[in-house]
Amino acid sequence: MGRRRRTREDASSWTCLNRIVERADHEQTSPALNANVNVTQPETQRTWQDAARRSVPIFDGKVHDGTAAPPPANPTTTSTRAATTSTRATTTLVTSTTRAAPPPATTTAAAPPTTGGAYVKTNGLLFNIDGVSKYFPGTNCYWCSVGGLSNADTDLVFNNLKANGLKILRVWGFNDVNSIPGSNTVWFQNHAASGSTINTGANGLQRLDYVVQAAERTGVKLIINFVNNWDDYGGIKAYTNAYGGTHQTWYTNTAAQAQYRRFVQAVVSRYTTSKAIFAWELANEPRCNGCNTDVIFNWAKSASEYVKSLDPNHLVTLGDEGLGIAGDSSYPYQFGEGTDFAKNLAINTLDFGTFHLYPGSWGVSYDWGNKWIKDHAAACVAAGKPCFFEEYGAPNNHCAIERPWQLTSVATPGMAADAFWQLGDTLSYGKSHDDGNTIYTNTDDWTCLVTNHVAALG
Repeated sequence: MGRRRRTREDASSWTCLNRIVERADHEQTSPALNANVNVTQPETQRTWQDAARRSVPIFDGKVHDGTAAPPPANPTTTSTRAATTSTRATTTLVTSTTRAAPPPATTTAAAPPTTGGAYVKTNGLLFNIDGVSKYFPGTNCYWCSVGGLSNADTDLVFNNLKANGLKILRVWGFNDVNSIPGSNTVWFQNHAASGSTINTGANGLQRLDYVVQAAERTGVKLIINFVNNWDDYGGIKAYTNAYGGTHQTWYTNTAAQAQYRRFVQAVVSRYTTSKAIFAWELANEPRCNGCNTDVIFNWAKSASEYVKSLDPNHLVTLGDEGLGIAGDSSYPYQFGEGTDFAKNLAINTLDFGTFHLYPGSWGVSYDWGNKWIKDHAAACVAAGKPCFFEEYGAPNNHCAIERPWQLTSVATPGMAADAFWQLGDTLSYGKSHDDGNTIYTNTDDWTCLVTNHVAALG
């Protein structure tokens, strides 16, 4: 999906699914964990349909002025993993006055977001937004923050979200590389064994600034996450390339976790008083294939405590798929990917649970998804926390397949919000990327899954 979006080389480890299998290597262990640094994270293994879901290039990552379509880009691979694991990372901040490329004439640097309204809170098993406690609809738009959109296109997207009643938007807060790309290409963090660079310039976190500013203007609330389990836009692999170790040992790698925290601090500190933030998310779909569930649990506990120490105003969540939960013998219910939904949900500094749903990728039926929703809702009720149906999609028959999931979610106690994967819109250069799951504005699928859904919620 653009020069900064890596193609995942991930496949399901479950051979019974008769899908492509590609196991991650189990290399050297990481150095002993510093008690003051986070711990843990997952591994890249998933079925080929999942890889297809979000690994097709769409943008070249450059900031565009909206006069022409971004050229297609070939996925690139990250640089070779460093031979040794450094024990300490050095972080450089690239500001708009040093190494960051200047914005194009039609893209101005965003001012720090303003305050206004109230912070999003939980209210029992529901979310409270601007004083209202109810079930809220939303969507996902990774390309809104990392796709190099012009300010005009960003405004168009947020205006459409507001007009259509979609209150929550989930965006990528990460964009990791292992070498600094060409001028004016969007990237947030460069990892090298000699030290990491956080880009706060016009082609860096100022892109995220404008997204937050647009959200503030329109009343949309943002979920922003900090790292990807998958290789898209760098992910955990970008860290291991620089700091050594494997996907499984990333969470206990002292240097990698120290840099993760530096990046978290750099992002969170920009928006601690912004009412546009719905929640901070520790990772996108964290997994640790073959690991004891304590690995992700310990990391999530430490990382969420750290985020709360930086920003007690906003909600914090894990961002997991909900894998590992009692109730079924099928693959997603098992604990082999290192996650335990109920166990993680009990962490005091995680405010709500998240889960995703892709039956086509998991080797289960679409109807199976209704039980998946209900079982997670029951776990959230037991924990006394809201459940967010954070991602769901199907490659075709969107209305027939996904509308029943929405209805199940709305009707089930414990469920508080949903966000379909993914948003599609018509921008200055044409349609945004279609990964097969995309729901475009002004289509029959949009009427079914957005217009009718929002209207029914009132």
